[in-house]
Amino acid sequence: MENHTWIRPSACSNAGNCPEVAIAPDAVYIRSSLLPDAIAQLTPTEWRDLVSAIRNGEFDA
Repeated sequence: MENHTWIRPSACSNAGNCPEVAIAPDAVYIRSSLLPDAIAQLTPTEWRDLVSAIRNGEFDA
């Protein structure tokens, strides 16, 4: 896999268990800082749908 620039939310900047995202022209990659080799690849549409669902509280318990 090619090298990506991984970013994490500002709220997690010094924490050890954070989501990380790398955005490429044709895909968005997500991983956990605890398992950096376990990378999920999403299409831009899947990424937009996921972010929208999170913002709308669809995963709130």
